[in-house]
Amino acid sequence: MLLKAFVDYLRYERAASERTVTEYEADLKAFESFYKGLGDDLSWEIVDADIAREWMVEMMERGLKATSVNRRLSALRSFYRFLYRRGYVDHDPVHLLTAPKAEKRLPAFVREQEMDRLLDGTGMFEDSFAGRRDHLIIAMFYEAGLRVSELVGLDVKDVNLDASTLRVTGKGNKQRIVPFGEELLHLIYIYRDERTAQVADDRQPFFVSEKGERLSTAAVRKMVREKLGLVTSQQRRGPHVLRHTFATSMLNHHADLQSVKELLGHASLSTTEIYTHTTFEELKKVYHEAHPRA
Repeated sequence: MLLKAFVDYLRYERAASERTVTEYEADLKAFESFYKGLGDDLSWEIVDADIAREWMVEMMERGLKATSVNRRLSALRSFYRFLYRRGYVDHDPVHLLTAPKAEKRLPAFVREQEMDRLLDGTGMFEDSFAGRRDHLIIAMFYEAGLRVSELVGLDVKDVNLDASTLRVTGKGNKQRIVPFGEELLHLIYIYRDERTAQVADDRQPFFVSEKGERLSTAAVRKMVREKLGLVTSQQRRGPHVLRHTFATSMLNHHADLQSVKELLGHASLSTTEIYTHTTFEELKKVYHEAHPRA
């Protein structure tokens, strides 16, 4: 039996995990059941690419995600590659099949009203050095669109209060200048005064702990998740969500895509374009909520 020969090959020659063996066997049995439903005369040896393609379409029509279809297609490819190399079949019907593209997950973002509640509401941040620092961190993520590594990597010399700009070191050690507004400038002045009292040496990192040490990305992630949990119940609540929120807000308020690309430090415009899908999804939601016949 061809399927048993392949399972034995995976288990004993490839030393695949039992989970992999079980999943591959289940996927192949699902395909076997499918092609047998098309005709009693069909077998592994005479299945062609059209039948395999029909199986993919049938799975997609049943609502399976592209990732699930691709996993099953991968099992089928491995199986036929094995059969062809061992001489069990004289052709490989699936090696030229194109796998369906996996859907790109739209970036999560926080609504403007929720960000206003967090940044402007009372009792959201402690009345302490750490509280004012955390307030500034949330505001800087939202108003400057930084990555978490970029934020914790800031030094005092990178924050230009006279020009209201940040010198940010991004991926590949590339630097960019990011402007910021009056509200963020005000928060920076408040934090800077307390930081000076906390840490005397201006050569130190900009964002520091109470002991004067550079904040870790883990500490910042934990804080951001906790603070966003005060205003939203969505599962994704890390610093990158605030970066997404920055980009989405900019585009919603008519910033051009090229400018947002430069502010985010993206190497390619195609990376930035995903936010246009986000804003369109938001637009559709507003339409369906507002239009009487939607």
